[in-house]
Amino acid sequence: MKSLFCFLAAVLLVVSAHGAERKPNIIVLFADDLGYGELGCQGMSKDIPTPHIDALARGGTRFTSGYVTAPFCSASRAGMLTGRYQTRFGHEYNPIGKQNLDPAIGLPVQEKTMGDRLKAAGYRTGLVGKWHLGGTEKYLPQNRGFDEFYGFLHEGHFYVPPPYDGALTFLRTNSLPFGERMTNGPVIWSNHLRGNEPPYDEDNPLLRGAKELVEPQYLTEVLTHEATGFIERNQKQPFFLYLAYNAVHSPMQATPKYLKRFAHIEDVHRRIFAAMLAALDDSVGEVMAKVKALNLEEDTLIFFLSDNGGPTQELTSSNAPLRGGKGQLFEGGIRVPFMAQWKGMIPAGKVYEQPVISLDIQATSLAVAQATATGESKLDGVNLLPFLRGEKASAPHELLFWRVGGNVTVRSGDWKLVRQQERGGGKPEFQLYNLAKDIGETLDLKATEPKRAASLLKQLETLNDEMIEPVWGGPKKK
Repeated sequence: MKSLFCFLAAVLLVVSAHGAERKPNIIVLFADDLGYGELGCQGMSKDIPTPHIDALARGGTRFTSGYVTAPFCSASRAGMLTGRYQTRFGHEYNPIGKQNLDPAIGLPVQEKTMGDRLKAAGYRTGLVGKWHLGGTEKYLPQNRGFDEFYGFLHEGHFYVPPPYDGALTFLRTNSLPFGERMTNGPVIWSNHLRGNEPPYDEDNPLLRGAKELVEPQYLTEVLTHEATGFIERNQKQPFFLYLAYNAVHSPMQATPKYLKRFAHIEDVHRRIFAAMLAALDDSVGEVMAKVKALNLEEDTLIFFLSDNGGPTQELTSSNAPLRGGKGQLFEGGIRVPFMAQWKGMIPAGKVYEQPVISLDIQATSLAVAQATATGESKLDGVNLLPFLRGEKASAPHELLFWRVGGNVTVRSGDWKLVRQQERGGGKPEFQLYNLAKDIGETLDLKATEPKRAASLLKQLETLNDEMIEPVWGGPKKK
């Protein structure tokens, strides 16, 4: 009890290296479509070094069972930024293309964001990068708790502006396996460009606030420059930075500098992905270097995670050793690289194996910011700090829940009950897995553990009854 009291006293007022008492800064580094197995610290990737993200993991705690709330972009962001299962408020699906311009589609305005809550607690709030929670006026980041916004509103964006002069270009189309090749500049590889589809950038400009911009530099590096500028400007006050990279999401584009680093990779598809991931890793390193240079490491709580699992066929983004990937409720779609660092407050070099979820980012951040979730909206996440510091020995969650239409799953302890429609398959049935013994979800134990399966199904149905119908897109709940 005494240690818990001392910890709570420490987080209420952090004494900064500058000698002033302040609330801690909060940075969320959000990658896009990064597979579970693609970082060196995860122990699977051998061909793409990620030293800066690995250093972030060594400086803090890495979660081996870190989850997001959905297996694709928009719904996952809605869950993380509200701290609530997005199915509680009907944000179940992914707006694509012109859906982003539909005034009926976006993060419901009655839901408070992490930006709203931290701004009310005295934080300067900034979003740099991808939004994907509504592209019309009432949904814009500036109206959802962010003092500053630099980025784009839809699901994706090219990394360099058209017409891609001097680019080495690979376009995968319905009729042409690979397109024209030139000699210099970035590389583009995309299965989204099919001749009859609008590019990502149509009606989706880069914005600083409401002002449209064209950036000739590589977008990953541009976002990093904006993020470090935000940190520099706000170093003397508590700030919340949500740095939502679009890397390594398609379209696949990389600069010569990084392509040369991976010239030994013969598969051009994999080489471009490696170059994109290396640019992301270097950018994370720049952000961390800025925090260190300003002597803010002990004043800053930092999270790194991906928005969902990798779409392996599209990007080569591996989810090994997990089953499935983006769009699915098998582990490869929802279990992601996930880590947290706060020098002096979170144990360094620790690997935490109990299940945690992106919902916990907001609960943890509000606890250290002395802020509350205003209104009637109950948060679904928990403050992770007492668990990471050993003040609580139990697991942070008894049960975790996911739903995308008729696909649903729950995890309780080591056990997972999942119903996932697979391509070309018939009507999906529930399957039961012991993830401690079978992380790849290869052996269905429903027949040999009928009581456990029935108990989990009952818990799933109870939670599902708390959720509402999707407010737009896709089939209704079942």
